[in-house]
Amino acid sequence: MDKYLRVGTVTRPHGTAGEVKVYPTTDDIDRFRDLETCYAARPGEEPVLLTIRSVKRVKNLAVLGFEEITDMNGAEALRGKDLLILRSQGVPLKDNENYIGDLIGMRVVTDDGQELGELTEVMETAANAVFSVRDGEGREILIPSIHECILDVNLEENVMTVHLLPGLRELQG
Repeated sequence: MDKYLRVGTVTRPHGTAGEVKVYPTTDDIDRFRDLETCYAARPGEEPVLLTIRSVKRVKNLAVLGFEEITDMNGAEALRGKDLLILRSQGVPLKDNENYIGDLIGMRVVTDDGQELGELTEVMETAANAVFSVRDGEGREILIPSIHECILDVNLEENVMTVHLLPGLRELQG
């Protein structure tokens, strides 16, 4: 398992004092208030440690200021980077809970052994999360994250076993 958990992605600078707007990828936007540090990196880059100096909330985004970033140019350099925390800084999970980052890339199969594809995205809705699964031809099937559909998540084998409720496959394009 990866050493880091992604908690957000920097969207753009905010103002001229080095603050950035962050799209949260954690299920609790206020989680940033509990953090003293985080790391910034693009995939394949070595993460850089940042010290959080300020946290604000603007609509569905967090606005973060960092001790190491004091101007718009520094903030611009963070645009598009993921904000990461050490796995040990993650919120403890309850039974049958997983970090979203551990689910992305999982092979998804049905309870009757049919290969559906790879889990590519987890979307949060008001009712429950929805898993986006893409097959080898790029077709998408959306599976609600409910007990009737998600039967097993095996992190060791990187496989999720699902049950497709009647009509679910027919709704997909």
